[in-house]
Amino acid sequence: MRVIAGSLKGRRLEAPTWEGLRPTSDKLRETLFNILAARIVGARVLDGYAGTGAVGIEALSRGAVYATFIEQDRRAQALIEKNLAHCGIADGYAIIRATVARGLERLRGQPAFDIILLDPPYTSGAIADADGPLAAAAGVIAAGGVLILEHARKRRAPETAGRLVRSREVPSGDSVLSIYEGRS
Repeated sequence: MRVIAGSLKGRRLEAPTWEGLRPTSDKLRETLFNILAARIVGARVLDGYAGTGAVGIEALSRGAVYATFIEQDRRAQALIEKNLAHCGIADGYAIIRATVARGLERLRGQPAFDIILLDPPYTSGAIADADGPLAAAAGVIAAGGVLILEHARKRRAPETAGRLVRSREVPSGDSVLSIYEGRS
């Protein structure tokens, strides 16, 4: 696993040594950031279900000004901190140890995010629950912001969640990136 592009291009990131964490593949991250290319520079990014931190670190490498990582597993949180340190990222980020739903609640009232990236476990019911993390994210997304949900191809993401409306789906192998935009 490596940083694909930007100021940190080529940096190797440490992967988990335990079962149950599925980092986003380099190929899917490349597809994701091709979609986000016009939006990333200067963006405030939220990496939910952050795992290794690879998605948020990639965003910072490509010009995002701030990244918030939400991860409830202490081992993964330590891995994110280790990967940030390895990349020489000393500021411009926050790590919240909580479930994504609780982390999003804590962020209400703070500056909104231009890009929200959610990658729940593929076996999780999080994507099926239209009142769960997707709807909660609507409360912290900036006007004109975008939310991208990574999920298994065999699981359908909801058309709407709160004020978010799915505008596009991009399949890639066994995964799909469902893209949501806010409605007024």
